[in-house]
Amino acid sequence: MKDISVKKKFQVLCEIVRAQHFAWYEAVSEMCPDVDPAEVAARMWEVTGKETARAYLKRIDPSLPLAAQVAGHVVSSSRCMGEDAVLTVSPDKDEAFVRHVACPWLRWHQALDSVDQDLMGCECWFRETVSEINQALGTDLCVETLEAMPNGDDSCLRRFWVGRND
Repeated sequence: MKDISVKKKFQVLCEIVRAQHFAWYEAVSEMCPDVDPAEVAARMWEVTGKETARAYLKRIDPSLPLAAQVAGHVVSSSRCMGEDAVLTVSPDKDEAFVRHVACPWLRWHQALDSVDQDLMGCECWFRETVSEINQALGTDLCVETLEAMPNGDDSCLRRFWVGRND
């Protein structure tokens, strides 16, 4: 048997994780007919956002611009999961942008005819991650979605900034 590269193993593992998410969703739909599975999925993404924030908080340096740090962590974790994400930071470092130009989660949602849940999941995750960071640091970090592939845009683009810079 030929050895499989670590990169290939990791790509397969990421797909297994996504498959597990959708298997879980199907099981909830079948076994809990009185529960709206979309609400359960939203709650799952909220919990995931809280846990993500806890991981990011371990790496945030309060003396450095917050928006750029959080956006950078989003890009790093996205790339780890096989997403194609790019970070752009404003010259004054007061705001940062994360652009996803390819996303395997969207591909899965499209294949399962559940695109409506793709953006919902991302919005829950981003909102909860930022909320948890703000709660822990006493900050006013904001995030907004400017473009979204599930809405027909060519990419997903999100802006991060500290509230005073509206």
